[in-house]
Amino acid sequence: MSTPVPASDRPDGRPEVPTPPGGAPLRVNPARRAAAPAHLPVVDETSAGGLVLRPEPDGPDAFSAAVLLRRNRTGRLEWCLPKGHLEGRETPQEAAVREIHEETGIRGSIHAELGVIDYWFTGEDRRVHKVVHHYLLRAEGGRLTVEDDPDGEAEDALWVRLDELSERLSYPNEQRLAAVALDLLASSSGLRDVLRADAFPTERPDLP
Repeated sequence: MSTPVPASDRPDGRPEVPTPPGGAPLRVNPARRAAAPAHLPVVDETSAGGLVLRPEPDGPDAFSAAVLLRRNRTGRLEWCLPKGHLEGRETPQEAAVREIHEETGIRGSIHAELGVIDYWFTGEDRRVHKVVHHYLLRAEGGRLTVEDDPDGEAEDALWVRLDELSERLSYPNEQRLAAVALDLLASSSGLRDVLRADAFPTERPDLP
């Protein structure tokens, strides 16, 4: 067994760390002394939201979607779709209509399903399995604003042309949903007609 060098023999006055047989001196990283985290419980969360569209005057395929600007934890602005948690006994459809109205000020009615985004993330005390249902809505009224958002998470809400939306949205999954919406409108003249029927004048900056 190796023997530590006496403290008086070291320049800094500290005792040497013993060297195990056939190995390097033992070093203990204080950061590794912390106990390993306990197994985190898994929590399922369900949210809903989507694209609420208003028609534009420059063609039967021209629509804009209400999009939010949020600042992430690093301070960077992100373009994202309105969405939020289900409350009480709400269905995903009911939650999507309510959340979009709360976050953007626009009342809408659902006319198609866009898809479901399913992902995991880890919080401080849990692992979360998140499922988000997305729908295509027709704008029925309201005024585009984030002032009535109860969570106050968004900095602004803007109308963005649907054919430009994939380039604007920050998250790939939401970019794909915008592409799905474009494909639905391109393949269904009936859906386009429903979204345009009795539409509010688009030359106004906000819906009444």
